[in-house]
Amino acid sequence: MDPDSVKTTLSNLAFGNVMAAAARDYQKEVLAQQKAQASSSTNEEIDLDELMDDPELEKLHADRIAALKKEAEKRQALKKQGHGEYREITEGDFLGEVMGSEKVICHFYHQEFYRCKIMDKHLKSIAPKHMDTKFIKLDAENAPFFVTKLGIKTLPCVILFRKGIAVDRLVGFQDLGGKDDFTTRTLEILLVKKGIISEKKNDEDDEDGVYPESRRTAVRSSVDPDSDSD
Repeated sequence: MDPDSVKTTLSNLAFGNVMAAAARDYQKEVLAQQKAQASSSTNEEIDLDELMDDPELEKLHADRIAALKKEAEKRQALKKQGHGEYREITEGDFLGEVMGSEKVICHFYHQEFYRCKIMDKHLKSIAPKHMDTKFIKLDAENAPFFVTKLGIKTLPCVILFRKGIAVDRLVGFQDLGGKDDFTTRTLEILLVKKGIISEKKNDEDDEDGVYPESRRTAVRSSVDPDSDSD
């Protein structure tokens, strides 16, 4: 036999053996990976079952449900007290409304004053977002006793009450830039700073907070350029 032919045959046999061995090793590695994945999946199922039976997890879930239930009951109780909306009241209702809630915002207004209508719009938008605070309004003309007692001289006048005590007030638009085109968010931030409402997370600013130019024909008092007089 030709020596070169023998070498070629032996070389081919050796290469074939190497490939066969490599194929066997590869098959073993694939099987090992499959077994590892199956074992991992089994462990994950066991861990999930253990989590579902975990007493601490069950307690956290129960506590969360209880907290949500308590919050819902609180909101319902506040709604019964008139929270969550911006309401008109009478002079006869005033003391009961102010004394009946921890935090109250009362807008003393005049039906003919344009700036009072602007304040109305913003307070109506804010009220549903802040359930912990009661929002009410009172026609100053129909409440002379409390207008006098509270020393209200300029409208709009928004008085802030805590536990039945007047702790602060907004007179006209003095704290709002002195102009009619402030946004609802501007008023909301001011009320947060005064501590009568709490900041809400992820609240969107009121995009409709600016009044159209055509409506800025406000009736202003010649006595006080910032506000209407009562």
